[in-house]
Amino acid sequence: MHADITDTPETLLARVFGFADFRPGQAEIVDAVRQGQDTLAIMPTGGGKSLCYQLPALCRDGLTLVISPLIALMRDQVRGLQEVGVAAGALTSGNTDAENDAVYTALSSGALKLLYIAPERLASGGTIDMLRRAGCSLIAVDEAHCVSQWGHDFRPDYLRIGELRRALDVPLAAFTATADAETRSEIIKRLFGATPPRIFLRGFDRPNIHLRFVVKNRPRDQILSYAQARQGQSGIVYCATRARTESIAQALIDAGHNARAYHGGMDAHTRRMVEDLFQRDDDLIVVATIAFGMGVDKPDIRWVAHADLPKSIESYYQEIGRAGRDGAPADTMTLFGQDDIRLRRAQIDESPAPVERKAADHARLNALLGLAEAAQCRRQMLLSYFGEVSPPCGNCDLCTTPAKLFDATTPVRKALSAILRTGENFGVGHLVDILTGTATPKVRDRGHDQLPTFAVGRDLSRAKWQAVFRQMMGRDLVRPDPERHGALRMTEAARPILRGEAGIELREDSIKTARDGPALRTLVSDEDAPLLSALKAKRRSLAEAARVPAYVIFTDRTLIELAENRPDTMDAMARITGVGATKLDRYGAAFLQVITGDRPAPVHPARRKLAGRDAGAVYDELEALARSIERGADGTQKLLTLSPSTLRCIAEAKPQTLAALARIKGMDDARMARFGEAIVTQINTL
Repeated sequence: MHADITDTPETLLARVFGFADFRPGQAEIVDAVRQGQDTLAIMPTGGGKSLCYQLPALCRDGLTLVISPLIALMRDQVRGLQEVGVAAGALTSGNTDAENDAVYTALSSGALKLLYIAPERLASGGTIDMLRRAGCSLIAVDEAHCVSQWGHDFRPDYLRIGELRRALDVPLAAFTATADAETRSEIIKRLFGATPPRIFLRGFDRPNIHLRFVVKNRPRDQILSYAQARQGQSGIVYCATRARTESIAQALIDAGHNARAYHGGMDAHTRRMVEDLFQRDDDLIVVATIAFGMGVDKPDIRWVAHADLPKSIESYYQEIGRAGRDGAPADTMTLFGQDDIRLRRAQIDESPAPVERKAADHARLNALLGLAEAAQCRRQMLLSYFGEVSPPCGNCDLCTTPAKLFDATTPVRKALSAILRTGENFGVGHLVDILTGTATPKVRDRGHDQLPTFAVGRDLSRAKWQAVFRQMMGRDLVRPDPERHGALRMTEAARPILRGEAGIELREDSIKTARDGPALRTLVSDEDAPLLSALKAKRRSLAEAARVPAYVIFTDRTLIELAENRPDTMDAMARITGVGATKLDRYGAAFLQVITGDRPAPVHPARRKLAGRDAGAVYDELEALARSIERGADGTQKLLTLSPSTLRCIAEAKPQTLAALARIKGMDDARMARFGEAIVTQINTL
């Protein structure tokens, strides 16, 4: 439909969309977009973002382009608009030829008011010309946080939107529910450039959603029990891996629930079927990775459960926000455990992001841990992360059942002392060994069994100490340092506690319920895991540059040995399984830099060929000897040197007589006279 010239936003709101009134904050945003003002609106999920560009599109001449990140979201909104008589269409990779033909015909005739496309279509050279011909007069960007290059939902093609806006010279309205101050700044810079938009910050509170976090204890059973208590209600279970979605979905089906798995590894037809079922069925449970649900418009999702800890508070907020969009009560539960934290840390450490971004991501994960281990109202903590102040909500697990706290000043000071006395160079596993008096070879080799903090924490088990460290990270007292492969470093917030100027309380239940169970099966110890992640990240970057599979660079077994043995020289690295002479030559320096933090000094190829062999040590001694007498015994003679290739031949042959040495290539009469006797004497003393 096209609006009549006499139509106002209020009349269209009622006549087309069937709403008597705007929701709080909508009217101002609609007015700004309708007038063609560049706009950035941050609104809570369920706050009615889509109406804020759909309604202005009907009030304005020309076509409104909507850039949206997911096919399911576009299909949802187009179907909804068409149902109320609005001429809307989408060009997606999931369209049939007939669907595409219908959209192009509508564009050519000027019949279309809203066109939805994915950001990837902007890479096509003909898109801008097509939009010019269609009379595009407004760009709306949904899920605008996807432009943040280091955000949890980054889409590279969102970076093209600013260029599109300049090419078409039309106003732009950007919308998102998930944007802290840093992300907002990035959105403004990348989409709007030097001229800032009007900014509408409409709050993040969703008071109808009940918040709850639970420590993992047989997580599959916990999810089944949670779903059983909500039998017949539509819900989403988010999982960290594809395999986990399928196993939990099957468990729900076996328990009699209407459930389906959904992840990016499924074919397009199956994903579309699940999306359609989810819209149609009132009781379907979708068990999914984060590939599902961004912008899902279904209003009556009654609950969202996380079988695994999300990546960040932004991810958590985005995902729980899919529940209760109709404003009716909705419920959430998030499970978390030590294995989740290990996984999320590894994902950060293995990313190609620069060190400063990894540090920021570790801080974001700390903030999420703080929410999981919160000592007071969760909603207060969640909203404070986004810069909002609120009273206790009365609608979270901690408001219902306040957490019991205990004075943790002494154990926290012990932990901080262990961090400080070991130079802030070690991770949780090694620090717990020190505190519990576990004299591992690593502890003994570094003399840490002689520290005053050795065994001062024997009153707590390993699991309880890990719970203490987890809460310390949640309070942002310590952070993993990505430059030192996960070694904990203190923040400024910890120093008053260490100095005895402040105390701290921690949750008693998190410590009491921590149990030492069977060790998780991991490739390496907790202590070596961050370095293994960093080595994998380097391997991936080298493999991508060479366009070869990662294992061609080094196998996992090789990386595990590197992480566990931490070689600090080419010779030490050459003794690692899978590091032959060619790979040492190609990749040795790069991986040593990851392990030691410093780029190793250049080594001549002749010496590098001896790496890991006894001849390498002989070469080093002979090189030092040759340098000491290259100007003669008294240092006044003409400079005479031995080439690296000659030194290599001598080191390999180890000639014990002058006659044998004279047969080495490069040992002419002059060099025999200068170096011969000294070299033979040195070799005979080895």
